[in-house]
Formats: sequence, structure tokens, C-alpha cells
Amino acid sequence: MPRPKFSPGTADDIEAAFYDALHQGDLERLMACWADEEDIVCVHPGGQRLVGHAAVRAAFEALLTNGGVRVQPERARRIDAGGCSVHSVIERIEVMSDDGPAHAWVLATNVYAKTVHGWRMVAHHASPGSRNEPADALSAPPVLH
Repeated sequence: MPRPKFSPGTADDIEAAFYDALHQGDLERLMACWADEEDIVCVHPGGQRLVGHAAVRAAFEALLTNGGVRVQPERARRIDAGGCSVHSVIERIEVMSDDGPAHAWVLATNVYAKTVHGWRMVAHHASPGSRNEPADALSAPPVLH
């Protein structure tokens, strides 16, 4: 099946498309966010490092077997360096508990590269967060006297 096309846009556009595809449970649109290179990398919370399209696709296919995932990226921090953009986000995921809908938190790093086809994801690394909304640890650099 042909991959859906995206306009070159920005890394932010691809990130929005990635999370929208997760929410909609649209595997084809989700995979279209990824670069064509075979060394793409994905790590799901507590999971193994997945390398290449086949492994990444299989993991997301399994994740989406019951439909979309309600995940919202929040508090993004971005580092842009020429043809690379690194986004650190806190993912708020809606999960069903015995008491109804609840939220879980995941800490994720998304890496985008500018390719001949526009910006594409080359890495997604997600780590388990806490049960409560994680706070950003901001600290001043130590002063030595």
C-alpha cells in the first residue's frame, strides 16, 4: 500500500501528524511520519530497542490492535540544529481503570531529520513516567566559592 504523503512542513507538523495518527489508530499515517531509512529506532516504555521499519511497524500494529491510543504530548522542549530537531515531551495517556478514565504519564524524546521528503521522525524513545503528573526538574547551576 502506498505511503500517505506529507508536505515538507516542519518537525512540529510531523509530530502533530504522528500523535493524531496514534489517536485515530491509523497505522499507515503513523508510519508515513517516519523516515525511509532502515536505521530508524523506537523504544516503547519498558520495551526493547526496535530498529528498522518492519520492527517499528510491528510494534505499532500491536499497540493499535484495539483502536487508537488517546495520547497528548505536553510541555514540549525543542532543540533545533540545522537538519535535526529533538523534542522532549511529556505524553499524557488516557487509560481505563476500574474507576473510569485515568491518566498515565510517559516521558518521550522524538527526533526528526530533514530529508529529501521533508521532516521525518528517525527516533522515538519513551520511558515510563510516574503515576502523578511529572514535574520538570529545574535547578540552578551550583555556585562554587
